[in-house]
This record gives sequence, structure tokens and C-alpha cells, in this order.
Amino acid sequence: MRVITDQLRFPEGPIALTDGSVLVVEIEGQSLSRVRPDGAIEVVASLEGGPNGAAMGPDGWCYVCNSGGWHYTSEANGWRRPTRQDDAPGWIERVHLETGRVERLYDRCGDLRLQSPNDLVFDRRGGFYFTDIGKRRPRRMDVTSVFYARADGSGIVEAVSGLVTPNGVGLSADETTLFVAETITRRIWAFALTAPGEIAPEPWPSPNGGRLVAGLPDNNFLDSLAVDAEGNVVVASFNRCGVWTVSPDGQRREFLPIDDYYATNVAFGGPDLKTAFVTLSSTGRLVAIDWPRAGQPVNHVNTQL
Repeated sequence: MRVITDQLRFPEGPIALTDGSVLVVEIEGQSLSRVRPDGAIEVVASLEGGPNGAAMGPDGWCYVCNSGGWHYTSEANGWRRPTRQDDAPGWIERVHLETGRVERLYDRCGDLRLQSPNDLVFDRRGGFYFTDIGKRRPRRMDVTSVFYARADGSGIVEAVSGLVTPNGVGLSADETTLFVAETITRRIWAFALTAPGEIAPEPWPSPNGGRLVAGLPDNNFLDSLAVDAEGNVVVASFNRCGVWTVSPDGQRREFLPIDDYYATNVAFGGPDLKTAFVTLSSTGRLVAIDWPRAGQPVNHVNTQL
């Protein structure tokens, strides 16, 4: 594991660009930043709220899930952790990488107000799926959704409902399956896609129309995910910190432990896509790990329309 930098303020949403740099959002730092291979950090844009996930769109803009914001505390060892969410509802925005211009695209789907958008993935058509993890309070927790939206801001639909803290989201290589990781239930779901933003729901007793891929044990709170070239779901885990690799049928599972509180995101990059860039948020680190399998090419980063 190579530490590229340890100077980020609760980083998430890494995007491994083909020039060797990595874009990250800094939730506590309220920015979209670029990390160079030598560890140098440059702020691309200052953002309000809590930028929580990022992906490149078909137009060269970087699209950001903004959760509305979080509150943080430091432990005795100096590691940071979030303590609660801000009351402000979140939104979807995009950032022009050259100018730093920021545009808000969505804060609702029809009459349904977005609460805490968390992570997103683009399909090859140029639309994107994103999770809304919802707001949690001492005696209340939202039941939330996955949405599908157009990159130009012209349309958004609710693709999946009835989810409990949906966080990571990814697509199979043929884009017929949508994977979603729920944080506090420690579950990975697979949804069969029939068209952009439309699923063929599994019958009852599925609680949300998905097929359960895996329910992970113990204290593995799941965060964001990527998909590798063999179709495995590679998902970051916090509290029991590390990275899980789970086969698409859930039968094969591997765990790589990491010394941190919060492993939050994974992105594949490098010339052969066999470097896993992982955000270790409580220590402000972006690390690179030589991975045994290549990652799946990312739309609008490693592939073109």
C-alpha cells in the first residue's frame, strides 16, 4: 500500500484519470480536489454542503453527489469521524474541471425532495444512477432510493425504492445489472435493468425488487463500490476497515483489512487498471494498492461514447 497523500479532509469519490492524477471530493474540506502522482493537491472547486461522491460525465464535467454536509470530531489518536448529518437536504451538481464553474442540476425528483445523495455511476448512454442514503436522527431514519438522471439536467426518475442507507452503486460490464451496497444492513443487492432507469423487480419476498448478493457479517458497514473486470463487486468497509471483493453470485468473498476507521471508496486506475485507489477518510489518506485483478473500465474515463 502506497500513501499518495495524507493531507485530505475526509476524502471520498476517487476518480483515477488517465493522466495519472486522481480526483477526490473532500467532504469536510468542501471541495473537489485533484491529487497528482507526487501527492500535490490542487483544489478544482470549492463546494458548499458535503460533496460525497463523484464521477466523470460524457461532457467532460465532473458530477458530484452533495449530501448537504456532515459534522465531525477527532478521536484521541487524531483520526476524524463524522458524528451526524447536517439538517440541510442535498443535491446533485457538476463541476467544470478547467474553470471550476459549479452548476446545480437536481434537488428533487418530482415531489420527492432529495435528502443525502451519496454516490453515482454513469452508464454508456451518458445518464447516471445515484444513491440517496437519507438522513438519520436518534429516533428516525429515512427509507430511500436509487435515482436515474440525465446529465444535462433535463430528467430524473426513481429507479429503486425501499432501501435502507443505500451507499455504493455500480454497473455490470453489460449494464444489465445495477449493484447497490447498503451501509448499516451490510447488504449488497443486484437489480436487473430492462432500460435506463428501469428494473425488472424480483418477486416477494424481496423488500425492494433486488436480488440479495451478500449480507456481510459483524461490523462491516459498507460504503462505496467498484466492479472489477471479472464482474466482482469491490466494496469499501468502515468500522471493520478494509475492502471486500464479492463475486456477483455472492459465493466467493475476500477481505483486505486496512489500518484506519473509514475505508470509503475504491477506484481502479493505472495503465492496466490494476491499481486500486482507496480513500481512507479518517486519516485523510489516498492510497494506491497493487490489485490482483484489473478493474472494469469506467465510462467516460477509460471509454468513450
